Amino acid sequence: MKFFFGIEHEVAFLNKEGKFADFSHTKFADFQQIVERLPTYPNDYIQLRVGDAGIKKKRWYIEGFERFADSDKPIDCLPKGIEIRTTIHSNIEAAISELSESFRLLCEVATDFGFSPVLTSFNPYNQIFEPQPPLNDYEIRQLQAYPDEQTANIYMVTYGPDLNISVADLSIERVIDIGRKLTYYSPYIVPFSYSSPFYEGNLWDGLSVRTFIRTGKRPAALVFVQEQKQLINSVPSLTKIARISAEVGRIEFKAFDSCDDFSIYAALLALLKGLIIDETLSGRATIPDASLHQISAKEGFENEDIMTNAKKVLQASEVALGNDPDIQLLTPLKVLLAKRKTKSHELIEIFQRVGSIEGALRQTYQV
Repeated sequence: MKFFFGIEHEVAFLNKEGKFADFSHTKFADFQQIVERLPTYPNDYIQLRVGDAGIKKKRWYIEGFERFADSDKPIDCLPKGIEIRTTIHSNIEAAISELSESFRLLCEVATDFGFSPVLTSFNPYNQIFEPQPPLNDYEIRQLQAYPDEQTANIYMVTYGPDLNISVADLSIERVIDIGRKLTYYSPYIVPFSYSSPFYEGNLWDGLSVRTFIRTGKRPAALVFVQEQKQLINSVPSLTKIARISAEVGRIEFKAFDSCDDFSIYAALLALLKGLIIDETLSGRATIPDASLHQISAKEGFENEDIMTNAKKVLQASEVALGNDPDIQLLTPLKVLLAKRKTKSHELIEIFQRVGSIEGALRQTYQV
């Protein structure tokens, strides 16, 4: 099996006043000045989609909610942060290496404008996104045409990665089956990444607000297909038409929280790779089990069912990888399971010690 890997990683920031920089008091131009200073790589365009609004011209772009007047020409974009995306790589280390370098460049430029990156997977203050001014008729019609777009109120307050994997020469039926498999096992593997224990300015009663609110309404995995007839009708979507040829057959795993230690992304990509090779795990689901994700979000590995199945999945992935060198990348996940701890536990401890969310967030991304 020949694998290809890519990562999309959303970065949140504190502004120069030390406040969380979201759509409520940050303008598109505040983040755009950062993106403008970052380099362009012309050879990327075969692999990276630019999009209709032209916002996605680089490896970095502003993640946000585009506003329209009465045509498909955007007039504004309400920002939530800056997304980094890697090009496509034939091995995991190369994807992580590019992500690390892109993140380093982003930090350098952002600092010049008074922004510092912080790790969170859910907006710690605003739990709801309400576009101001309210949506006009044209925007409402556009959103109604695309069911997944109607959850903008969720994606504008969540931060998380897309871990992208494709395998050469697999039939689309096989790729969709893998998407269903990853959707089924999602509640057991997402705790490896948990990093959103804050909600409405305080500690939340659990480990991942993002998972609790998001997964079920939004997909756990998304499979890109070539033709309309290959689409499976489901809400949230399991399948989507590829927008550029490089996307055909790609599996995006979307349910993890964000990580500030990129070796965890390497571990998670290795875990997903093993699950794709594995032929022993039989669970399949077209849509994520929302209630099981909520149990997972509250309790993580402290829940015996989640813990037992996480072990089983990790073991199956390890066995499937066999003598593949990527098996070494799984080590951090074994450590997390043995300790039954997540990044959220660490953030909670820091918050209890320093007494503020910003104080806790400032201690993320420590190299």
